[in-house]
Amino acid sequence: MLKRLFRMGLIVLLVLAGVAVGAGQLGFWQGHAPVDLGVHGGRLKPPSATDNSVSSQAALHTDHPRRQAAAIAPLPLRGDGPATLARLLALVTAMPGARVVQHDGSYLYAQFSSRWMGFVDDTEFWFDPVAGVVQVRSASRLGESDLGVNRQRIEAIRTALAAAP
Repeated sequence: MLKRLFRMGLIVLLVLAGVAVGAGQLGFWQGHAPVDLGVHGGRLKPPSATDNSVSSQAALHTDHPRRQAAAIAPLPLRGDGPATLARLLALVTAMPGARVVQHDGSYLYAQFSSRWMGFVDDTEFWFDPVAGVVQVRSASRLGESDLGVNRQRIEAIRTALAAAP
């Protein structure tokens, strides 16, 4: 009897996992693209209020509840701003699940989709001429936590940018 209940429970879990993955493949976990991305008054959008984003400008938002947890260093320039953004464009384009939405020489916006569930993260890079760095923001559209995925992605991009010729 206990063995049969265990098997039934396992079957139910497998079916639910299959349904969740299928829903992701059909786009049910994409969420909606934010309408307020971009550079406004020398700033990217603040980090999310939940544990699923990073921002190199988090310190500018002194009253933000996730300011310290979301903080990440900006990316250093490799050459001038446009050259660095061109390198970033090449790096991002080559990454799995990446789709470049906008690139204008000083600003790059890309969406990253997870392979199985189809979750989408919105990632922005902006050449900040005043600070002489590339400001970055990356946030998941859905969920309370991204399990550190956005931070890991930005740090991987930082490493690849430093190694780029």
